[in-house]
This record gives sequence, structure tokens and C-alpha cells, in this order.
Amino acid sequence: MADPATYRPKPGEIPTSPGVYRFRDAHGRVIYVGKAKNLRARLSNYFQDVAHLHHRTQSMVTTAASVEWTVVGTEVEALALEYSWIKEYDPRFNVKYRDDKSYPYLAVTMAEEVPRAQVMRGAKRPGTRYFGPYGHAWAIRETLDLLLRVFPIRTCSAGVYRRAHQTGRPCLLGYIDKCSAPCVGRITVDDHKQLAQDFCDFMAGDTQRFERRLTARMNEAAASMEYEQAARLRDDIQALRRATEKNAVVLPDATDADIFALAGDELEAAVQVFHVRGGRIRGQRGWVVEKVEDVTDAELVEHLLQQVYGAVEDARAAAEEADLDADGRAASRRETRDAVPREVLVPVLPPDPGQMSAWLTGLRGARVELRVPQRGDKRELAATVKANAEHALALHRTRRAGDLTTRSQALREIQEALGLESAPLRIECYDISHTQGTYQSASMVVFEDGLPRKSEYRTFSVRGPEGDGARDDTAAMHEVITRRFRRYLADRLASGDVELDDSDDSDGAGAPARARPRSGEVPAEEPGERKRFAYPPNLVVVDGGPPQVAAAQRALDELGVTDVALCGLAKRLEEVWVPGEDYPVILQRSSEGLYLLQRVRDEAHRFAITQHRRRRSKGMTASVLDDVPGLGPTRRKALLSTFGSVKRLRAASVEEIAGVRGMGRRTAEAVVAALGGDGGAPDTTSGATSPAVTPDAGSAPTSHDGAAPGMLGA
Repeated sequence: MADPATYRPKPGEIPTSPGVYRFRDAHGRVIYVGKAKNLRARLSNYFQDVAHLHHRTQSMVTTAASVEWTVVGTEVEALALEYSWIKEYDPRFNVKYRDDKSYPYLAVTMAEEVPRAQVMRGAKRPGTRYFGPYGHAWAIRETLDLLLRVFPIRTCSAGVYRRAHQTGRPCLLGYIDKCSAPCVGRITVDDHKQLAQDFCDFMAGDTQRFERRLTARMNEAAASMEYEQAARLRDDIQALRRATEKNAVVLPDATDADIFALAGDELEAAVQVFHVRGGRIRGQRGWVVEKVEDVTDAELVEHLLQQVYGAVEDARAAAEEADLDADGRAASRRETRDAVPREVLVPVLPPDPGQMSAWLTGLRGARVELRVPQRGDKRELAATVKANAEHALALHRTRRAGDLTTRSQALREIQEALGLESAPLRIECYDISHTQGTYQSASMVVFEDGLPRKSEYRTFSVRGPEGDGARDDTAAMHEVITRRFRRYLADRLASGDVELDDSDDSDGAGAPARARPRSGEVPAEEPGERKRFAYPPNLVVVDGGPPQVAAAQRALDELGVTDVALCGLAKRLEEVWVPGEDYPVILQRSSEGLYLLQRVRDEAHRFAITQHRRRRSKGMTASVLDDVPGLGPTRRKALLSTFGSVKRLRAASVEEIAGVRGMGRRTAEAVVAALGGDGGAPDTTSGATSPAVTPDAGSAPTSHDGAAPGMLGA
């Protein structure tokens, strides 16, 4: 634990201007990002008597080793920069809103030449119109199935579309009139794009126009005594009405609003939002957040709006960078307008509603009203949203009862069992996987505060001294630990994004203290945060017994790494082995600490096997083009896309091959020479595969934890 007084800047150094500040720990990692109207007044609050601070703030300032700030021109700029830094650094002490589920959207890819309607999750793509989110994917498919009667747009994948175009036969949906079949020319590409635009307009709330159009056509068909056509149009109208009725009208038709509600206590909060477009509820989302910092409801609302609508800003920036045509750019602008409505209704106003409203107005390109509903239908709907938030929080507590306490208890038990100075907030676990010594792979998984941090998982391909793999598991473990911590030491020395204070600040025993980040002002634009191995763990766990632990300890000793604890977890009896000890540490079977170590070990095992299988699958598919000098994966793919198979490529001339994009004459001559001297080798790239030469290519991958040295794969 650091004393905040050791890195407190002089009061005169801190400006009174608005700006954004960051706290870093001793390794230079950003652990908290905040903004302030007056940087001097805000930062002085963190350096008062620690006993007077909120306990979460105490934890943050004692973990930090430096503070730095950036002055900006306006408070709106500070809001945008704060969001940008939170997204970039993912600080552990900032509030993070995590979806309580992955919500599906109905998406129409308007940027494609032939737009496609489909279910999509995850990050939004430029040039795609999104509708939702929906509670369930089946709800999207049910709605889409109804609307395909009236708007028969493409829903098939790129492969199905391409195959239908090549064969001249549409898929099943084309035969049953639920697709207009642009793949075979039943409708032109331009007409299909207009049909997709009509579908998007209907989903955006312009429903009456299409119902009136179909009603007029039905009446004309009936007057002309075309009763079958009139009956089909009648069924189409009923399909539109059924799709419309799925979203109840709750507000006047012109209302576009996002209505947020909040329910929580001192530790957690649940947030719900209803997306109302055209007076109808078009979607619903929910988040559950752990309050890792001392925040009020107003500050929670501010962070929430930053993260929800900041994603819109990211999507708009991506669309501007993407090479979109006019239709794609128009779709992106409409998507931005749909994502940021005219009204944002919140349970409490953020600390500075004016700057938040200005920021939202800049995103939408039109005025956005931010307010708390006081009366009428909007207040009643806000009460319904709050009831949903309360229900979501109760469900979350039921599912994760005691989870926060349990994680803290698990870390404390590990600390006590291994005799650590502090709880291991960052744990890294390593495992080796292979098939009888082939395709040797290793995994590194990271748990922070008892939870997996998947963005920092890493995989290793074990090389060995001769480049053909390690001789056994212990050699493989030694190599992986060496590579990981050698990279850590190099990154720490070479990092240019953190200015270190290397003054002689001794620890009282005559040894200089470790260099730490220096407090002070920094520019808004600076080199990116260290992403890979620049931060050390508090505890390294290896999947194995004494041999693997000894190999890992030897690697750490050779590199001079002395501030990282190490242990191994053997599967057979779930024993915890510590370097240099003849007997293992035994944790009770019901111990939360043992359960956490098991979770970490099992996750490393899963990740290692996944990487091993990926390498083995890739290695078991060979092509005669693989050995052509100077021919990489991109140009191999280009050749096969142009000629279709190796057989046709073998019959091509040097000039024809050199005419392929990215190919030169010298490489084309090498391709002809390699294929001409092949002696009639089978065409392994047009569908057939040849197994790589391995002792037993069909054996299951293994991941060892207690094998003796020299018994690799036994």
C-alpha cells in the first residue's frame, strides 16, 4: 500500500482549469480516470486524511503511485476525453456497465450491394441499420418472418447467395416468395435496395404509409375482380398489423425517447432503458454495475450516458474512416439519429446536465433534451422501467448471492495459505497442451479481482532450442515463463507512455526504491497504453506439480524477477505446490481459495487445448502451394480465387499468373516451376486435405500437470 503523500503534487502545480486526470499504479497502469471543472479543487480531495475518505477511494489512492492530468478547453471536451480514456485504459476503479446479457438486434446491411436482414450481436458496423435490441433472437425471427411477406428482402448468407448466383437457382425462400431473389435476377439490385430501404422505414416507425399503400392496391384488385391477388394483399396487411401490434403504443406517435431507470444500493446498481421510437417500445436493455468507486446516482447516470452514447460516437468515427458509398453514409447518419433520440429521460440529472445535453446534441446533429419526467404517460412509463430495474437487481442478487464477499474471501485465503504480503489481485496461470509432443502450445490466462480478464489472455507456440518443440513439459514451461517475463522486463524498460520517477527514494535499508510513474501534466494525445506483457502479476500459477513449479521458478530466477509469487496446482489431489518445499500446501476442499485456483487452472487448460487444436487443424491441411518461395497466404488465396483449383493453376502460363493482383513475374515463374516439377501431385487445395506427418495425428490433445521430466505425452 502506497502513501498518497509520496506522490502528491505541489498545490501550485495543479491548474484551476477544467480537465481530465488519471491515477496510475507502481507499474504505470491506469487505475482510475476522472474529470473536473477545477482540477486543483478536485485532486485536493484525494489527498486529505486517508481516514476521512470513502473506503473505495481509500483503496484507490493507496494502490496508486502517481497522478497526472490534462487541461482541456471546455467541460464538454473533458467529458469526451474522459470517455475516450476510460475506453482505452479500462481502469479497474472506474464504474463499468456490463450488459446482463448479450442483446440481439435486427440488422439490415445497407452498405452492401445487395442488403441483407439478419440477427446481429456485438459491436455495430458502419453502414448497417439496427433495430432493437430485442429480448430474444426468436422474437426477431418471428417478426422478420411476418414482414418478409411484404418486404421479401435477402436474408441468406454470402455463401448461399453466391452459390445461387452461380447455379441460377434461388434458395427455398425464393421459391416460396419470401425472397425477391436478386441472386437470379428476378429483381434488379437497385430495386432490391429500395425494397430494403422501405423495410427499414417501416421498422423505424413509418407504418401507416405502407398499410395505406397495400389497402389501396387491395381495393383496386377487388374492383378488377382479381380476388386471389386481393386476398394475398389482405394477408399482407394482416401480417403488417401483427408485426406492429408486437410493440405496444405507449406514447404519442411522434415520440422518440430513451427512458432510463436506476435501482441499487451502496455496492451494486441495476439500470434499465426502454427505447421508444414512434411512440412504440422498440427495444429494452439492462446493465448491472458494481460500485467500485464512491459515486452518487447523478454520477452513475453521467457514466451511463457516456458509455451508452459514446459507442454511437465510435460507430460514427468508424463510418467516417470506412470507404462507404453514398447509401452507406446515409445509412450511417440515420443509424446515428436513431441511436440518439430527441429526448433522454433519466431518474436524476447528471451533475452538469448542460454539458451532457450539449455533447448529445453534437452526436445527434440536432437538439437533444435531457430531463427527468415529472407527470403524464412518460412518468408512468419511467415507473415501469424502474420496476424492471428493481426486478433485474433482485434476479442478479439471487444468481450471485455473496459473490463480492466470496471473491474477497477467496483472495484472502490464497494470501494466507501462500504467505503473501497482500491479496493477489492479478493472477496469471499457465498450461501446456500437445499431442505426443507435436504442435506444442501454451496458454496464459489472467484473473483480476477474482474475475477473468479475457482481453489479456495470451497463447504461445512452444519452439524449443532447435525450433521443433521442447523435450518435455518442464522445458516447455521454462520457455513460456522465460518468454513472458523477458517481454515484461523489456516492455517496462522500453515503455515510452509513462514517465518514471527514478530519483533516489530509498526504503530505509539503503536500497533505492523501485522507479514509479511521475505525477504531473500530460498531453491529451500520447503513445498508446502498454497492451501485452508490461504488467506483472501478483501470483503465477502453473498447471502441474513440483517439476513444473521448479522449472517456472528457475526461469524467474534467471531473469532476476523476485517480486512475483509462484505456486502450482496438481490435478490428482488438488495440491498446491510452492517452490523449494518438500510438501504441498493443503487447502480444504470447501475452501473458496481452492475453488478460485481450480477455476483459474481449468480456464488455462481450456484455453491451451483450444490453441493446440487450432494449430493441429491448420497443420493437418497441406497444399502444394505452401512450399513456393515468396508466396504467402494472401497471394495463395488470390491465385485460388482466380483459377479455382491447383489443376487449373498448373495449366496457366506465367503471364496469366503474373496478371493476378499482387503477383509479379518472378513469383509467377516460381509458381510455375514448383507446380511443373510436382510430378502430378494431387490437388490438395480444392477440397482434399493431407494429414501432416505426426506420430499419431488422431490422438487427443493432452495437458499435463504432474508428468515427470522426460515423459512428454506419456
